[in-house]
Amino acid sequence: MATRTPGAAARNPKPGPAKKAPAKKAPAKKAVAKKAAVPAAKKAAARPAAAPPPPPRPILFRAVRAVWLGLAHAVGATFRGFGDGAKNLPPAHRKDGVALLLLALALVTAAGTWFSPQGWLGEAATAVVSGLFGRVDVLVPFLLAAIAVRLMRHPGLPEANGRIAVGLSALVVGVLGLVHIGCGAPAMGSGATRIRSAGGIVGWAASTPMMAAAGPPLAVPLLLLVAFFGLLVVTATPVNKIPERLRGLGQKLGVVEGPEDLDAPEHEREYSTAPPEDADPDALPYTVETPEDEIGARRRRRRKKLEPEPAPEQAEDPYQTRDIAAGVAADLDGALLYGVPASPAVASMLHQVKDNTAPPEEPAVPAARASDAPDGHGEAPARMEQLQLGGSGGYALPSLDLLERGAPGKARSALNDEVVAQLSGVFTEFKVDAKVTGFTRGPTVTRYEVELGPAVKVERITALAKNIAYAVASADVRIISPIPGKSAVGVEIPNRDREMVNLGDLLRSRTAAEDMHPLMVGMGKDVEGHTVMANLAKMPHILVAGATGAGKSSCINCLITSVLVRSTPDEVRMVLVDPKRVELTAYEGIPHLITPIITNPKKAAEALQWVVREMDMRYDDLAAFGFRHVDDFNAAVRAGTLKPPLGSERELTPYPYLLVIVDELADLMMVAPRDVEDSVVRITQLARAAGIHLVLATQRPSVDVVTGLIKANVPSRLAFATSAMMDSRVILDQPGAEKLIGKGDALFLPMGASKPVRMQGAFVTEAEIARVVQHCKDQLTARYREDVVVGGGPKKEIDEEIGDDLDLLIQAAELVVSTQFGSTSMLQRKLRVGFAKAGRLMDLMESRGIVGPSEGSKARDVLVTPDELDAVLLTLRG
Repeated sequence: MATRTPGAAARNPKPGPAKKAPAKKAPAKKAVAKKAAVPAAKKAAARPAAAPPPPPRPILFRAVRAVWLGLAHAVGATFRGFGDGAKNLPPAHRKDGVALLLLALALVTAAGTWFSPQGWLGEAATAVVSGLFGRVDVLVPFLLAAIAVRLMRHPGLPEANGRIAVGLSALVVGVLGLVHIGCGAPAMGSGATRIRSAGGIVGWAASTPMMAAAGPPLAVPLLLLVAFFGLLVVTATPVNKIPERLRGLGQKLGVVEGPEDLDAPEHEREYSTAPPEDADPDALPYTVETPEDEIGARRRRRRKKLEPEPAPEQAEDPYQTRDIAAGVAADLDGALLYGVPASPAVASMLHQVKDNTAPPEEPAVPAARASDAPDGHGEAPARMEQLQLGGSGGYALPSLDLLERGAPGKARSALNDEVVAQLSGVFTEFKVDAKVTGFTRGPTVTRYEVELGPAVKVERITALAKNIAYAVASADVRIISPIPGKSAVGVEIPNRDREMVNLGDLLRSRTAAEDMHPLMVGMGKDVEGHTVMANLAKMPHILVAGATGAGKSSCINCLITSVLVRSTPDEVRMVLVDPKRVELTAYEGIPHLITPIITNPKKAAEALQWVVREMDMRYDDLAAFGFRHVDDFNAAVRAGTLKPPLGSERELTPYPYLLVIVDELADLMMVAPRDVEDSVVRITQLARAAGIHLVLATQRPSVDVVTGLIKANVPSRLAFATSAMMDSRVILDQPGAEKLIGKGDALFLPMGASKPVRMQGAFVTEAEIARVVQHCKDQLTARYREDVVVGGGPKKEIDEEIGDDLDLLIQAAELVVSTQFGSTSMLQRKLRVGFAKAGRLMDLMESRGIVGPSEGSKARDVLVTPDELDAVLLTLRG
């Protein structure tokens, strides 16, 4: 009878209900414990017996050990006492101690390497230095002495120690590696003597891995780079600053001329407008690059005096700006930079600062410099060198003093802070995770930058456009999503305290002074307050449109005044078309006009046809002489490299730019739509390379005025406020102009731009225009072209009735008069025209007295004899 062991019972429990299963776990655990106890007992039995404790050490050993530990503790306590005392020494004394120690090592090393070593210290130092640095050991004393001198001269500059240590290490490794390779690269098995006669252990360690990895030819340039890097680190010279450091070294050695004279006038120094990458947004927009001299100190004191100290609660404001500093920068805007006198506000401020901070005696301006400059001005800009007009002497451009200065622009006002609070309140009320992170204030509008939180759609902001308009109490809110170049949504809100943009401020700016192209004109200032200048030669044609009173006429006046101020009549000639008769009359008689101002739309169509003929003539010359642009042709003519063909009496002269300005295109399209459109399209298609540029302005931007052909060939657009979105689409091919607020607020879309730029157009007063025009008239008298047919009498009504049928009418008259038979069916057969055309020709001849009235089916009587035919034909041709 078999029996079951407890282990088997534990492994095979009886089946029972599920609720009694936990009660049977304890026997299993006990069985496991018993099973595990058996091997443990076996291991304990197999383990050897514990070793007996070691016998006690001799008493002599313990006594010697106690004496040694006592001496060690005593010496350690003594040195720790000295160390604690040294902690109380000033840092300068500790640096002096290290420096003197290095100087002592330098003396010992020099005595051993330069002469024969004496004493155990000299021999040890010589062996170590020679073994490490090889034959370069003679330079080690100089290196130690230089480090000691630096520590004694600059004990308070520990931050450069790490840099110098790294640089010296790289320099020593590179140089010793090169020396080791130059001495044959002996291996370590060659003996200590050969290693010392080469680059030492350091040189061997630096060169051997590189030669093994890249070979000796490549190891040399690699070691040179390591040494060069060490030299740059020691001298704290970045690679891009090497020319500047070499120039400074040359100035110290007297090889290169020194910097500019600090006594020179302020406008003769170099200025930089490029802000640094980490520029402070509250800083001035113009960075003055001057050395730390007395003038720099004066400017800092002046700025400190002008800027009020912010209150404690305003110190943490992220939108803190300096209104006065920004005003000073806007008021300067190129005046002192290019020899133009400063405005009265800046002049009085500078005078006050000069009285308060200047030394008793100011350095006088050199006589040679003072004699070259006019009274009250600095040295004239480079553009003041005028062209010599043929037979009329020099032509002086109008001075910028004739144009008024505007008030300094604001960078911030209390109203901007209110709008920021209102926008934040809207976002909070509608539970949108967004915040206003900053703003840029322009003359007319301020663009507030809104950053969205994570997982917030841009549509949440655009959907709140009406709520934002309600909160800020303005219906002209424009949302830009996103701002070009930024991860932020722009909310453009009009300023309640708008500012005027004067044309004189634009022409005095740095942007205008740096580009001296004669067709560079002032447009206005953008939302960020930057000057917007445009080159009409690069547009190359522009369409200006907007509702009545939106600022279109002011823009045209600014364009013309800019050309008068910046160009001579030999550089730019103009054709002005003014169907309204009152807009451009102020420019009558200026020498830049090629014809009197055209006010008759019929004559304007003829003038445009003359421009087409002029364009064809210029292209004939360009093709004959092998040039692709009129600028290249003019440069060759001025250089004297072009000669007329043999036998030709023509004298080659440069072609001036021809600027055609049409103030109201709608009137021309109403009178002669086909002729005007054909001429405009042909000019805009081809005239760019011929130096002919077109400015079209209209207050009726509809599809019947600005046709598809005109839009396709006029790439640059300037849209002022319009009354409907459809007009905006006609001008810009996109909406946006209907949300402008008028009075110069515009969207500028130059050729090549994907999105329009919002700007405040410039303004010039009638008094300024009168002064500039009078200056131009005093310089030169207008000389009109005789081949521009705009002064003849009005056309007869007969010409209007004939239209394009003049050639057919002349043929019909010749046929009827020569045959003395006036029959409509004969005209159909001979001229191969239809009955309607033949009947119309017969009616025209009847109204001119060539044939008599109709008599039913009979032929008409011919009232003109063959002898009178020539006179009749001349009459028909006008």
